[in-house]
Amino acid sequence: MKKLTATLVLFVLCFVSCKKDIKTETVTEPPKVSDSIKTEEPVVAEPADSAAVAKAWQDFATPSEPHKWMADEVGTWNCEMTFWYEPNGKPEKASSVATIKMILGGRYQEANYVGKIMGAPFEGKSTLAFNNASKEYTSTFIDNMGTGMMVGIGKYDERTKSATFKGEFVDPATGKKNSYREVYTIVDPKTRKMEMYDTKNGTEYKSMEILMKKK
Repeated sequence: MKKLTATLVLFVLCFVSCKKDIKTETVTEPPKVSDSIKTEEPVVAEPADSAAVAKAWQDFATPSEPHKWMADEVGTWNCEMTFWYEPNGKPEKASSVATIKMILGGRYQEANYVGKIMGAPFEGKSTLAFNNASKEYTSTFIDNMGTGMMVGIGKYDERTKSATFKGEFVDPATGKKNSYREVYTIVDPKTRKMEMYDTKNGTEYKSMEILMKKK
C-alpha cells in the first residue's frame, strides 16, 4: 500500500512538472475592419443636357436688348473734348470726329476717332461689348499717343441712363498702376457725354470730358 501511494505521488509530481514546461501558443486573429469605415463610392457626374447647353451658347452668341442701344449710335459724331491734367488745373480744349459702327454681326461696337490734341494729330479706337453671360459691359481704348490699352468693366443704370466703367492704366511717368472711372451718359438720342476720372495722390478728379453730337 505504501509503495502504491508513493508511486501515485511521483506520477502527480511528474505531471505537474511537465505541465509547467508546456508553452501556451497564442493565436493572433487578423484585425477586423471596422464597420464604421465605409468605402467611398466614385462620384459620377451627371451627363449634361445637350439641349440646354446648346441653348445657353445660342443665347450667349445672340445680340440682346443692350446691343440695340449700341446699334443706335452707328453714325458720325462731332466730339468736343476737354482735358484737365491736374486736379483743378486749367482746362485744355480739343476736337475730333468719331465714326461708330457695329461689327461681327452686331455683337460689338467699334468707334474710330480722328482729330488733334495740343496741335498734334490724334487717332483713337474704342470697342464696346455687352456680355450676355456676365451681364456686364467691357470697354477698350487705344490711340496713337501711347502703347497701352485701357480696359474698363461696367454696368448700365437705366435710371440715370448711364454706364459706369472702372479699370486701371499704367502711368508712364511712375510706372505704377492708377485706377480710373468712366461715366458714359445717354443725354438724348443725338447727344452723348463721356466723363473720365483719374486718381492722383489718393484723390479722384475729373480728367476728361467729351461731349458728342451726332451729325
